[in-house]
Amino acid sequence: MGASTTAFAQDTTTQDTASQANQDKAKTLQTVVVTGSHIRRVDLETSNPVVTIDAAQIKATGKLTLGDIVQQLPAVTGGNINPQVNNSGGTGGSSIGLRGLGSQRTLILIDGKRIINGDPNSIPADMIERIEVLTDGASSVYGSDAIGGVVNFILKKDYQGAQFTVNYGQSGHADGRTKGYTFTFGQTSDKGSIMGGVDYNKTEAVEAKNRDFSKNAVSIYGSSQTPIYSYIGGSSFPAYGRIQLPTQYRGTGPGQYNCKNVALNPGASGQNIATDYHCFTNADKYNYATVNLIQTPQERTSLWLKGTYNLGDHVQAYMDAYHNKTSSGFQLAPALLGSIYGAVISANSYYNPFGQEYSGSGLDYRARLVSAGNRAANYGTTTDQIHTGFKGDFNLLNHDWNWDVGMSYGHFSQQTITRGLPNQDKINADLGPSHLDATTGKVVCDSGAAGCTPFNPFNLFDPNSVAALQAAAVPAISNNFAIERVYSADVNGGLFDLPAGTVQLAAGASYRKEYTRSEIDPLLLIDPATGNCTLGSQCSSPLRGGYNVKEAYAEVFVPVLTDLPFAQSLNVTIGDRYSKYSTFGSTNNTKFAVEYKPIADLLLRGTVSEVFRAPTIGNVFGAPISDAPKLSSDPCDGITTANPACVGVPTDGSFVNQDVALGQQIKGISSGSKYAGFPLGPEKGKSFDVGFVYSPSYVPGLSFSADVWHMYLKDTISSIGAQTVLDLCYAGISQYCPLITRFPAGSANPGQIAQIVEPTGNLGRTDVGGVDFSARYKLPEFSFGKFVVGLDGTYMSRYDQQTAPGTSANTVFHDAGHFMPFGSSQASTCPSGGGVCLFPRWRGSGFANWNLGDWSASWRMRYIGAFRNGSKSLSQDTNPVQGLPGVVLKYGATIYNDVSVGYNFEPLNTRIDLGVNNLFDKQPPFLYANNTLNANTDPSDFDLQGRYYWARVTVSF
Repeated sequence: MGASTTAFAQDTTTQDTASQANQDKAKTLQTVVVTGSHIRRVDLETSNPVVTIDAAQIKATGKLTLGDIVQQLPAVTGGNINPQVNNSGGTGGSSIGLRGLGSQRTLILIDGKRIINGDPNSIPADMIERIEVLTDGASSVYGSDAIGGVVNFILKKDYQGAQFTVNYGQSGHADGRTKGYTFTFGQTSDKGSIMGGVDYNKTEAVEAKNRDFSKNAVSIYGSSQTPIYSYIGGSSFPAYGRIQLPTQYRGTGPGQYNCKNVALNPGASGQNIATDYHCFTNADKYNYATVNLIQTPQERTSLWLKGTYNLGDHVQAYMDAYHNKTSSGFQLAPALLGSIYGAVISANSYYNPFGQEYSGSGLDYRARLVSAGNRAANYGTTTDQIHTGFKGDFNLLNHDWNWDVGMSYGHFSQQTITRGLPNQDKINADLGPSHLDATTGKVVCDSGAAGCTPFNPFNLFDPNSVAALQAAAVPAISNNFAIERVYSADVNGGLFDLPAGTVQLAAGASYRKEYTRSEIDPLLLIDPATGNCTLGSQCSSPLRGGYNVKEAYAEVFVPVLTDLPFAQSLNVTIGDRYSKYSTFGSTNNTKFAVEYKPIADLLLRGTVSEVFRAPTIGNVFGAPISDAPKLSSDPCDGITTANPACVGVPTDGSFVNQDVALGQQIKGISSGSKYAGFPLGPEKGKSFDVGFVYSPSYVPGLSFSADVWHMYLKDTISSIGAQTVLDLCYAGISQYCPLITRFPAGSANPGQIAQIVEPTGNLGRTDVGGVDFSARYKLPEFSFGKFVVGLDGTYMSRYDQQTAPGTSANTVFHDAGHFMPFGSSQASTCPSGGGVCLFPRWRGSGFANWNLGDWSASWRMRYIGAFRNGSKSLSQDTNPVQGLPGVVLKYGATIYNDVSVGYNFEPLNTRIDLGVNNLFDKQPPFLYANNTLNANTDPSDFDLQGRYYWARVTVSF
């Protein structure tokens, strides 16, 4: 990456005998606000550990979106969304989760101000001068969400001229093509400045069948009697069905199958029970992987503008704004048709040879609607953001002060068109009672309803079945809107002088109001009682709500010592922020930071901060939406005594959860806290950071830094996954038990799970800790060029989650160094999306840059450390091999190498850059389909495209 954690401050001392006024002016010009503080400082290296990525480093990656760049930082880990995530993704967006705490605990800013859309891909990359990443808690400085840290995108300023850029790239497999165009212009004068630009980029979709590691859904299985083996399959909703037999067909006699579930023989009609079926096995599972995507399509157009106007010597009006429109989507295997999702096949259907009803309370029926086409969604997302106001400076008691009064307005809208889902109501009508009309020779519905067309659900490849399913598949349109308004006033400057320097104060107040609303297509409206909707999948509910927050902060910088033996400088910073929310009340969060330089070359620093995050509108008021979670285990398997989590389960020791045994997803309903009846408050904690920066004067250009960090959160706001709900209820936390629905004892599938509600609540405690380190060396200039080398790394010593501290039901998950597979309790409490979480202990990046005249070149290395999937301890609930707990799969480190070279054609004002990312075509680790949600691997952390070539031409005017 070449991301710099060390900024080199300029020496501001002078031997010139110029006037004091000129010296003061020079000092004023060099003071800046570094991310993590509101205090203006001359020193760029402070108590705040800040990673900086400049414009040259951004361009050297060949990436067209900012999210792809920031996600490669060593401090970013856990389950983050990006355009490689197909299932649970497809919006074209990327999420940034510092310290593995999720994007909801990482605050995204532009020039230190909040934005409505936390997706960095929505920010036009060409308007950014640099990216500053604070890897420390900062609630006392910025308020809610700044727990894991802050990503601050700093805009360009005082731009002069114009520039046009063309980008193109494609993978070594001749797919995944990207293209982009940018145009930037600017003009600066004594009266002010104006700059703006247009940014367009497009990325093509890549299907999973185009890569060997993702073309098949490969699961791994074993038992105490069976050696571990893998097989191609995946879903127990197959094209030829998984049909539960009535009891009379499960014997060993003629026309019987000696099994509980069967699948249709290819080519058979499904009407002859004795000959048309065979017992269902893993070989019958559906390989859903082929048509899924490992790169989702995206197309973006952005417009941006930034301007300043000097109203006088000490007052300036400013404005920056951007508009982004993104078109994107996902593609999944064809829709599911099943009794668990509301399908009802009448016992009196002409095409039902078994003569019994298949429904949620009857026999179980599962099938894949291949003939209806793939499921897909198209997103149209629009983001508009503006910051505007007035700022200036004044002198008070011989101290310089700066002020800023402004407002921010953000508008977000997203339209979703869902395709490939058949109308469940129409299908159920077609599967209702029917008979053969003796007059016409056609099968007709007993109801005689117009449009009712009986079809054979036991042979979905019959032409009549194909026609009926295609006729039932209809698109659905839903919309989401959000608005954010922020009014703020800030001031900072000198209070009074001490022997060591001037005491500085920064203070301010703000008022923020947020509102969101969603409109759901009636075909997708969920019935909370059943978890179903007319289209049978991707069911949702409308959301409407808002809140406001009033905040005030103060931050004081106190220089204690200076220019003493073993005390070159000693500074203390104290900050406090008061926030009053309309939804839950008020909170105070403080910060205490120390900087100590015993000698000029060494800076020692430490920070203790209180952190908090307020519940969002969706956290509280989120209406129920359908989910498809996976269980890694059912504590009710084999029980012989009753338990509130096991209502309807036989207590004779015979019970086996069929979905767990098959590795199949279940039906879930995800909701906000209010719907589930859970009280919800803010999460709170503390952040600690102690470190040093060493820049030896005897080796010019060399700098080292290291920081030891620790953070804990209590009452963590979490979407509590199905596995956690089930485990906590079984362990005696009774508030979770009403969220579990099983089929009753008298049903065809007693004790099997019908659905689980997954609420938002305050769950347990999270402890995270580790060490960051960085090194930079700007070598002496040689005749063959200039070199700069660097290394950044993070070691995660601890990532612990407690589910119910202080109770007998508490379980501590030790996640550092582990992959949390889809369906595990750890993954169900994973801070952000993608379905899985990876927390390798080591992450790193390195770079070497070379420059000689008009030539330049760069090598960049990305390192993702070794990790494990599984644990010998059954309490950790990570079982990578179906049917065989206690197995541990070990994976080695993954290293990516990226190279680029560029040349400036000065006479033509043109530059050409060429690059190859993932030079050695490193493939992602194979994690198996039963542990993942996408492509047999983890798309949040690993590269799925393989070797990627890119080129860029830049023309300046």
